[in-house]
Amino acid sequence: MEIKTYLNEQKLAVDGALKKYMLEAEEENGLFSAHIEAMRYSLFAGGKRIRPILCLAAGAAVGQRPSPDADLLSIACALECIHTYSLIHDDLPSMDNDDLRRGKPTNHKLYGEAGAILAGDGLLTWAFDLLSNSEVSGLQPETRLVIINLIARAAGSLGMVGGQLLDISNENKEFPFETLCAIHRSKTGALITAAILAGGIAAGADQAQQDALRRYGEQVGLAFQIVDDLLNATSTTAQLGKAAGSDASRGKATYPAFFGIEATRQKAATAVEEAECALNIFDAKADPLRAIARYVLTRSH
Repeated sequence: MEIKTYLNEQKLAVDGALKKYMLEAEEENGLFSAHIEAMRYSLFAGGKRIRPILCLAAGAAVGQRPSPDADLLSIACALECIHTYSLIHDDLPSMDNDDLRRGKPTNHKLYGEAGAILAGDGLLTWAFDLLSNSEVSGLQPETRLVIINLIARAAGSLGMVGGQLLDISNENKEFPFETLCAIHRSKTGALITAAILAGGIAAGADQAQQDALRRYGEQVGLAFQIVDDLLNATSTTAQLGKAAGSDASRGKATYPAFFGIEATRQKAATAVEEAECALNIFDAKADPLRAIARYVLTRSH
C-alpha cells in the first residue's frame, strides 16, 4: 500500500472529526473564548496524527470497516487531545523550554505560561469528556469504561506523565540503560500502545488479538522514540520544526547517547521487525499497521 496516501487520508478524517468535536472559540462561550483559542491553536497547528491513525488502523485490523465510524473517531480525537496537551506542557519553560513546535511558536510564547498550562489542562479534560460522552460514542458502557481506564493509565503517573518526570530528572546524569528503557516505554510507548489497544477493543478484539496488538504497540512505540532520538541528533531545526540537537545540549537520556548513531538505527529496525512479527495472527486488514511500522523507521520529521 502507498503509506503516504493512507496517512494523508486518515489524517483528513481525524482533522474533520476534531473540527466537529472540538469546542469553538465563539461568542456563546463568552469569557472562555480566549482559553479555547489557546487550546485550538496547538491542536490545529499541524502534526501527523499518528496516535489517532494507529487507533483507526487497529480497529480496521480487527474488523472495523475501512471508513471509521464515530466510535473510533471519537477515541482517535481524544487521543490527539491528550498528545497535544503533553506537547504544550513539554515545551514550557519549566520543562524543555522550547520556542518552536511544528515550525510555529510554542503555546506559551503566544498565550503566556499560565495560559499554556491551562490550555493543556483543557485539552486533557476535554479528551475524557469525549471518551465518556454517550452522545458522541455508541460503544457499550462497559467497553467505554475499559477504554477510558486504559487511556487514563497510559497518560498518567505510571505512563506518559511519569515518563516525562523521569526524562527531566535524569538530565545531565549518569543513568543505567534500564532507566532509558523506562523513559521511552512510559513517556512515548504507553500512549501509543493504548491508542492501538483502544482501537482494537472498540472493534471487538478478542484476547489473542489484544495481546498481539499490545506487543505491536510496545515495539512501534519503542521504534518511534528511538527514531525521535535519531532525528534530534541528525536533523536540522528547519526539518524538525523544533530545536535540533536539544537532547544533547540538555544531557538527555537517548539511544544515540548510549549506542551511537549507527547502532541506534539498527535497534530501531529491530523494533520495527518485531512489531511486524506481532501481527502474524492478522490477515491483510492489518497491512496499514504493518506499513505504519515501516514508515516510523523512515520518517524524516
